Amino acid sequence: MSGEPGQTSVAPLPGEIEPGSGVRIVVEYCEPCGFEATYLELASAVKEQYPGIEIESRLGGTGAFEIEINGQLVFSKLENGGFPYEKDLIEAIRRASNGEPLEKITNSRPPCIIL
Repeated sequence: MSGEPGQTSVAPLPGEIEPGSGVRIVVEYCEPCGFEATYLELASAVKEQYPGIEIESRLGGTGAFEIEINGQLVFSKLENGGFPYEKDLIEAIRRASNGEPLEKITNSRPPCIIL
C-alpha cells in the first residue's frame, strides 16, 4: 500500500499530471568525442526527477553538448567549455514545467582531460 510509511508512489494518480509532462528536452552531442556517456548519465538523472519528461538525443558537431528545453537553447558546451551540472539542468526543467522564463545555464563543470 502506498499509504504506509517509507513507501512512495511513483505513478501519478488519475487526473494528476506526471512531473515534467509537457517539457521537451533535446540534447545534441558529439559522439566521436565520447559524450554519449555524459548524455546517458544526465538523461537518467533527469528522468529520475521528472519521469514524464520527453528527452531526445541528436548527434552534433565536434565538441558539441547543447541542450534545448522546449526549443530554447539553455546550455552550450561550445560556449561554456564544460558540461552542465545536473542541479542546474533540473532547476531549468522545474522552471519550464512551471511556465517560468528560462535562463541560460552558465555554470559548467570542466570536461575530463587526459594528460
